Amino acid sequence: QVQLVESGGGLVQAGGSLRLSCAASVKIFNINSMKWYRQAPGKERELVATITSGGSTYYADSVKGRFTISKDNAKNTVYLQMNSLKPEDTAVYYCNVDDIGWGNYWGKGTLVTVSS
Repeated sequence: QVQLVESGGGLVQAGGSLRLSCAASVKIFNINSMKWYRQAPGKERELVATITSGGSTYYADSVKGRFTISKDNAKNTVYLQMNSLKPEDTAVYYCNVDDIGWGNYWGKGTLVTVSS
């Protein structure tokens, strides 16, 4: 079983930055993919960014050029650096593990609020 704990959310003004962290209870170096999702009030959960075991990254068009996903295998932690934040980035951000061996797991989320 995999436990994921997100942190780093908070209140920030538009144009500001935040860095989210997702600490995993297992070694992540060979996990197929780790992802950040977000869910805004009244909206469906959407995929924001993905990082694969090989370090390849993918981003939603809405965050491309502003967000960066990375990981530190030694710390078993995945990060989401969010720059140039916009009010429409306001959401609960969730960390996700999607692995053939481990399965699919979610963290409890961290709230990001961007004020205009």
